[in-house]
Amino acid sequence: MASFLQRIAKKMSLFSSDIGIDLGTANCLVYVRDKGIVLAEPSVVAIKESTRQVLNVGSEAKSMLGKCPCNIRAIRPMKDGVIADFEITEEMLRYFIQKAIRTVPWRKRLLHPRVLVAVPSGITEVENRAVKDSAKRAGAGEVVLVEEPMAAAVGVGLPVAEPAGSMIVDIGGGTTEVAVISLSGIVGSKSVRVGGDELDGAIIQHLKRVYNLMIGELTAEQIKIRIGSAYPVKDDESLEVKGLDLVSRVPKTVRVSAAEIRMALQEPITTIIEAVRATLERCPPDLAADLIDRGIMLAGGGAMLSGLDKLLTEETGLPVFISEEPLNAVAKGTGVMLQEDSIWLA
Repeated sequence: MASFLQRIAKKMSLFSSDIGIDLGTANCLVYVRDKGIVLAEPSVVAIKESTRQVLNVGSEAKSMLGKCPCNIRAIRPMKDGVIADFEITEEMLRYFIQKAIRTVPWRKRLLHPRVLVAVPSGITEVENRAVKDSAKRAGAGEVVLVEEPMAAAVGVGLPVAEPAGSMIVDIGGGTTEVAVISLSGIVGSKSVRVGGDELDGAIIQHLKRVYNLMIGELTAEQIKIRIGSAYPVKDDESLEVKGLDLVSRVPKTVRVSAAEIRMALQEPITTIIEAVRATLERCPPDLAADLIDRGIMLAGGGAMLSGLDKLLTEETGLPVFISEEPLNAVAKGTGVMLQEDSIWLA
């Protein structure tokens, strides 16, 4: 009976495609089996306020953040790694799935695709169900959920199947996922709702408090990328920042230093470090011993924050490595799982 079902599944796979989705708070990446990552766009949707009609999705919608007329709104339907707006997330997923499907041969478009979605390890059953329902309504056939830290670990090439400890820290837009993995399973994990968005928010609040300057999300993100850091650097750079003066209500320019931005980022970074410490404290002794040699692997967009690896090494005493393509780690992991579905999705 089992072999008969396997033969049926194999025949059906000739007419459908397998898709892996990293449904992130900041970005959505789509992996198509045998094609690789075919799409990487911001998780932003522009809608018409009166009708909630979707006008733009992805990069075009992100460029509209904070710059829309009163009848149009650019929103992020994902918050802290989970769905905040079910209807808009569904429309966004439909757009991304259809765009990905266009990259495969026509015969593989005849049936609804099997979709593997990476979700934060700390979300509830209700939040899990919302992701599944949203993906199905967006055009998916079978929907399989996988925990983000496991997908990230597989994506960066950690030897997760071995009887030894591997540690992954995946810092996304809305959450940070920390996990110790052995024998293809998560031994200990911690998920905190702090990520790139929290870092941007800390910069916005700092400029508001110190300079009475209001800036938008895009400006805060650029400050983080250009002079943001977690560890002191020799050359203290500075940057001119333009925004709205909250007192005079006119545009104003101020110069901010890397040192003050580093201080502004201290609180969310401390939360991430505490999550790593908490996971290490609960780690079985033999697996903890493995980490002395293997160290900690960083993935996700937050891994690119300057000096974060040095700070984590200083705080934990363990070697810390940044993955080659940290932004693509989870999406690549879903791809590996789809290619090796007999192991991961059995």
